[in-house]
Amino acid sequence: MTTARKPASRRKTTKPELATCPDCEGHGEISEAVKVGTRKGRLTDHRQAGLCLTCLGTGEAPTD
Repeated sequence: MTTARKPASRRKTTKPELATCPDCEGHGEISEAVKVGTRKGRLTDHRQAGLCLTCLGTGEAPTD
């Protein structure tokens, strides 16, 4: 007589923690200074949000 097989226990697999982008600290956005003027491009005290070009807005460090 054969014994009944027990179902294999399910293990919870955790995803590895992804490294954060060094430029935007994992936020996906960086702030850039606003330039005014056509020729000299004077910097002002104002800031604007921009997409992080290193991680393309994901907040994860590139793997290559």
